[in-house]
Amino acid sequence: MPTVAKRVNQGPASRQSPTKHGGLFITFEGIEGSGKSTQCRVLAEFLKDSGFLVVETREPGGTPVAERIRDIFLETQKNSLDSLTPETETALVLAARSQHVASLISPALAQGAVVLCDRFTDSTLAYQGYGRGLNISSLQGFNRFATQGLTPDMTFLFDLPVQRGLARRRRDPNQNRIDKEALVFHSRVRQGFLVLAAQYPRRMTIINANRSEETISKQIRKLVEPVIQRRLREGRISKSQ
Repeated sequence: MPTVAKRVNQGPASRQSPTKHGGLFITFEGIEGSGKSTQCRVLAEFLKDSGFLVVETREPGGTPVAERIRDIFLETQKNSLDSLTPETETALVLAARSQHVASLISPALAQGAVVLCDRFTDSTLAYQGYGRGLNISSLQGFNRFATQGLTPDMTFLFDLPVQRGLARRRRDPNQNRIDKEALVFHSRVRQGFLVLAAQYPRRMTIINANRSEETISKQIRKLVEPVIQRRLREGRISKSQ
């Protein structure tokens, strides 16, 4: 059985740096309709074709238990008197994340895998913090608790105007509870992501998502490849057998 990644304490938020662990942990963040999920899949296929051990996952979700929590988190409440509070949203996300990290992400990193995750801790800060108005410092502490201090090595923030992102999402007939939030909420979320990117420039790279999929995927590969090669030389990531 793989061992769980070693717990690492993080310093102050403004000085956040990647956690030291095996493998390579890359997260994809952004507002609804930003194209992050597509680019996560594209990079996963590219790395698999290149012979790397790749785990592609998402949040909330990624494990059977976490996926059940995701269903609760995203479903539209039929009874408005029992709609999810911001605190309940947060508790659900953190519970799913704790299970996800312990059962999937940390063991995969310990095996030397490249883990690509569609959303992670930054989404909690952007959606429940900047979007819902919960205390950012408290959420950072909750994130550290749920992840055992695990921090992504690289984060790609897919940014584009909110109206364009929502127009993309609303072509999908399967609208979830978050998709249906008001424009002002999604605008606060976008601004929150940009604030986070300014705070953590070493980890987070803003990707102009208002371009073609091919152009974006080429940029991401260009950013990832030198990091992959360095980790490979250090023996921290593995190729598929």
